[in-house]
Amino acid sequence: MTDNMIHDQASGLRRLTRPTLTKVISVTGGKGGVGKTNVTLGVAMAMARQGKKVTVLDADLGLANVDVMLGIRPTRNLSHVLSGECELKDAMVEGPYGIKIIPATSGTQSMTELSHAQHAGLIRAFGTLEEEIDVLLIDTAAGISDMVVSFSRAAQDVMVVVCDEPTSITDAYALIKLLSREHQVQRFKIVANMVRSYREGRELFAKLTLVTERFLNVTLELVACIPLDDKVRQAVKKQKIVVDAFPRSPAAMAISSLANKALTWPIPSTPSGHLEFFVERLLKRKEPVGEPFGE
Repeated sequence: MTDNMIHDQASGLRRLTRPTLTKVISVTGGKGGVGKTNVTLGVAMAMARQGKKVTVLDADLGLANVDVMLGIRPTRNLSHVLSGECELKDAMVEGPYGIKIIPATSGTQSMTELSHAQHAGLIRAFGTLEEEIDVLLIDTAAGISDMVVSFSRAAQDVMVVVCDEPTSITDAYALIKLLSREHQVQRFKIVANMVRSYREGRELFAKLTLVTERFLNVTLELVACIPLDDKVRQAVKKQKIVVDAFPRSPAAMAISSLANKALTWPIPSTPSGHLEFFVERLLKRKEPVGEPFGE
């Protein structure tokens, strides 16, 4: 790949980071099972109901579940985009309230180990998107893989979903530590999920800030306390999201409030990494095509 090609990609990605166009939010958690995808899709639906053009990228490239949770059966996904069988716009499917979904694939080990060339292909794919997007929500995989780090660094805001379990707090801290110390991400939005009360959510946030303030130079902001609500489980059984199936339930109302808040988060007036971060890495790194793309 030539430097000209990379700069062409950067130009395409720059369209997504213009302040009047797209807000990019990465939703992550470190640990699986914390309700990250439910939060992502709930926020997406709440925004879409306000007339926003919302796209959800399922960035769990090996264990995709966004389409499953919505009862959607896409015929194409990111693996087809990376193989050159279709363009990114051809893989997008429409979900509830006009949300656009970019589905990943499930049970495919190769998708979790993308090469340098495949990363470049994914960048190129985003550069080809021409339709207007108000908000791009990135539902990352669990853990602290290169892909999770890359997508988190690509976002303007990193939203970390945590529940009141020792492993959830530990894994969230590990992710924040990695992103802050090695990748200069300093600000994190914290979502306390499945809590029994607002007080429990505050206490959960306090546990996390206790260790981050002691060892890391980061700023955490508690942006939502989402209650433990049986309506979430009932909605999942119906392959629906709680904000759609039970909009007046406590969890749905908390997620809708989070969506309203997220729409007020400022977008930088100039690109400062974000999606162009991928391109910057390609410019800086000189490994031959085919080498693993990661730190």
